[in-house]
Amino acid sequence: MHTVWKGSISFGLVNIPIKLHTATENKDIKLRQLHKECHAPINYKKVCSGCEKEVQNEDIVKAYEYSKNKFVVLDEEELENLKKENEDKAVEIIDFVKLQEIDPIYFEKSYFMAPDTGGGKAYTLLKKALEESGKIGVAKIIIRSKEQLAVVRVYQDTLVMETIHFPDEVRSSKDVPNIPEDVTIVKKELDTALLLIDQLTTDFEPEKYTDDYRTALMELIEQKKTGKKTVSAAEKKQPTTAANVTELMAALQASVEKTKKKKPAAKKRTTPTKTKKNA
Repeated sequence: MHTVWKGSISFGLVNIPIKLHTATENKDIKLRQLHKECHAPINYKKVCSGCEKEVQNEDIVKAYEYSKNKFVVLDEEELENLKKENEDKAVEIIDFVKLQEIDPIYFEKSYFMAPDTGGGKAYTLLKKALEESGKIGVAKIIIRSKEQLAVVRVYQDTLVMETIHFPDEVRSSKDVPNIPEDVTIVKKELDTALLLIDQLTTDFEPEKYTDDYRTALMELIEQKKTGKKTVSAAEKKQPTTAANVTELMAALQASVEKTKKKKPAAKKRTTPTKTKKNA
């Protein structure tokens, strides 16, 4: 598996050198656009909207549009310094929560976590601790110049890091148009719907769900290849121009003591706990 990120993650004073590997892959079939006349691939040029000249990468700068046609230009050195300041920090698990408390709308992308050199024991410790506690860790990480909120959890026999959206990235459901209000549902309709759900309820077996469109499209492509219904592009004209691991037991004990000092005494709850959402 290709490594997409390398660094370390910590909980308390325990530091684990890790590598991230993308856990999922997009299997969409990508279709190219060709010129109908000569079947050559279509290229796209970067053209300035002002002077209408074609521009090269070295002539492009990045900017933030704070109002219509008004920009703040940011140079590469500033962006690189900002990126480095954050990427140099180890990823720290800042909280432990229950997975059921996070609605699936927050989840974005999954990464397998693998221990780097010297991190095997600490990796296994974190995995077993999460399994025993039934909790997941909440952390922050910089991936591809973007700070991400993430959770660390156990998947099968591996640690997985899931990037999740920040709260302000999730749109309010109140902004969704045309949501019906005060619609009367008669009991018979509801009972029938519940019966249908009951009849269709089963154990989740991901292997039985397949992408029928992708399968049919690949079959069509193979048929055309076999039948020699293929085209070739016209000949192109030549242009003229490691982190060290702290001893585990000592780190764990120090972390527990540190948490005790910082955490105020728990108050007795007088109100019922928050109802968990169903995933």
